[in-house]
Amino acid sequence: MNWNGNSDDPRRRLLVKALAAGVFSSAVGSRNASAQPLGGKPAPLPQGKSIYRIEGQVLVDGELATPDTQVSASSTVETGRNSEVIYAVGETAHLQRSESHVTLETKQSGSVIVSGIRVLTGKILSVFPDGRPVRMTTKNASIGIRGTGIYMESDPEQTYFCTCYGTADIASASDPTSRETVVSRQHDRPLYVLTGEQPGQNIRPAPFINHTDQELMLIEALVGRTPPFVFPRDDYRQPRRTY
Repeated sequence: MNWNGNSDDPRRRLLVKALAAGVFSSAVGSRNASAQPLGGKPAPLPQGKSIYRIEGQVLVDGELATPDTQVSASSTVETGRNSEVIYAVGETAHLQRSESHVTLETKQSGSVIVSGIRVLTGKILSVFPDGRPVRMTTKNASIGIRGTGIYMESDPEQTYFCTCYGTADIASASDPTSRETVVSRQHDRPLYVLTGEQPGQNIRPAPFINHTDQELMLIEALVGRTPPFVFPRDDYRQPRRTY
């Protein structure tokens, strides 16, 4: 299986270049560059607004989404081929890539607090407020996170999971002896969570793939935060991590 299938997507290269201009300039107050083509200069979304950027076909709770669609803490979000959506719910924000099926979960009807995310298939980059536990699940992984930024890719055979920063308790859904706690400052220990290996062998080291610091900065900006590794524009020469 090729987990790097979208790594050379020219649309993603353009996205990251625009993010580098828009996010880093906004971090130091520059008015010379913006990310308007992506949905506006990165900043907390206005009240009543959920979606920052939408591309291609996106369904929210089974209905075709528009920039004015509301995403709730219990919504199901589905992206079609060559589609992508960036959205925020409460204090969480997400960049959901193409061909992804994601269901948000909350413990109380009507709440804006996301307490869980089920990724049936696909790829998602997410950020969460410090100190609030969230449970992420796929067919083969169960992951408890606390105040983290994460990137996940899920399909029936395996899950790729990067704790971009923060703490995550990672376990194989099929093997309770395969579990690991990761405390990460900046993408320190990406992992594959597998199914069908020997007991205790269903979590393995993985490379860093398919997400960037600029993308994390963008979605954190949508909820009024910055990643813990933000650095001044004068120190920026190239992405800290490449895809």
